[in-house]
Amino acid sequence: MYSAAFIFKPGTYDDEFHRLNDLIDAAANATEGYLGAETWKSPDGDVFNAIYYWETLDALQVFSKHPTHLEAKKQYSRWYDGYHIVISEVIRSYGDNTIAHFTPNDRAR
Repeated sequence: MYSAAFIFKPGTYDDEFHRLNDLIDAAANATEGYLGAETWKSPDGDVFNAIYYWETLDALQVFSKHPTHLEAKKQYSRWYDGYHIVISEVIRSYGDNTIAHFTPNDRAR
């Protein structure tokens, strides 16, 4: 399993941002191997982190080459005041089962 953390500082969003964002969400959901996403923000609210989870690196790469995603990437400076991406291999996921999550709970196996 892999995660792609999109860490960003929001700028000003417009109608084109929202249109592309909705299309990108739909493209991610339609990509085989997409597990889900969660978003966090820094305590001061200045920086956000959207983490997307994928069954395989191939699935993540398929999504990264989607035409709508590529279109949005070309225009990122219109909507973001900066970004950083971290691609990670998820080695383990576990918990006490009180918080539902889309990654598998290794301790429940």
